[in-house]
Amino acid sequence: MTTANVPTEADWDRAPSLMDGALNLELSAAGCNLAYWLRAVPHGTLRGLIRGHADGVRPLDVVAAPGPLNSALTQELAFRSMAEEKATRAIGHLVSLAPDNDTMEFYATQLVDEARHAMVFRDHLLQLGIARDELPTALDRLAAQDAAAILVPLEDFGLRVLRDDRDFIGGVLVLTVLVEGVLAPAAELSERKWRVFDPAAADIERGAGIDEIRHLAVGSSVLREHLLKHPEEKPRLLELMAEGYELWGRLPTEEQLLRRETLFQQGIEEHGRLLGDYEAWPGRRLADTTAEERMETGREWAERMQHARLAYMGLQEAI
Repeated sequence: MTTANVPTEADWDRAPSLMDGALNLELSAAGCNLAYWLRAVPHGTLRGLIRGHADGVRPLDVVAAPGPLNSALTQELAFRSMAEEKATRAIGHLVSLAPDNDTMEFYATQLVDEARHAMVFRDHLLQLGIARDELPTALDRLAAQDAAAILVPLEDFGLRVLRDDRDFIGGVLVLTVLVEGVLAPAAELSERKWRVFDPAAADIERGAGIDEIRHLAVGSSVLREHLLKHPEEKPRLLELMAEGYELWGRLPTEEQLLRRETLFQQGIEEHGRLLGDYEAWPGRRLADTTAEERMETGREWAERMQHARLAYMGLQEAI
């Protein structure tokens, strides 16, 4: 299969950045069913790179060796792998509750995508000096505390909606708006941050980001179509969003991000010369950024994306 047969948004070379795609792309479950996935993802996004990057692409020694960059990245990857694993398990309920075959097939493909993300994040820890037989212990050491404080409350909230209430559209809302919609900008920033220090990690993020564009766009479309048919559902969904945002406000996400960005900043101070004039975003050299600036930029990106997606879905009252 040639790249001409692959949709632009799924092609490694032609897909937009995660932020551009999440802000502007419109996709539907019917257009992104199993046939779409089989055509687009193995041939366009993965291109045989099951682990998310080419074999010869490796982290720089300053990342693979013990130090602040290694600590920042291993903590991030361990947490992300746990988050993707929990997402995979939760999406199984969306597959079961989906109202039609196209939507069921789309969420089945998202389940596979999230399981692959968990795998590649986890496996990259091996390239960063963790022995395979020590991986489970290392995951707990690196991220179990953050998972208990952040991921478990989110998981409990999502499972109440999906498993206990069997609320399909509520589950789509929780996943699309309150989980992926909040975390996607951080993933975009991560790809840019690690591009020089660890191009393999950046490629892993690039592939995951291409998938997340599709997940966000289709989830937004499912919600939009539901509200167009059932406008009486808006107050209930807005109430669910308010509950979800209140939960997010109580989670120690800022502390976690600041800890990792502080480690990354220490890495810049030690090895910033390796970054040269590489820009984190247009007009701003990564070597010149601070931990607080990167965190604020991520917050601004998240706000822009949330505003655009909520307006598209017809839930602009939540802004």
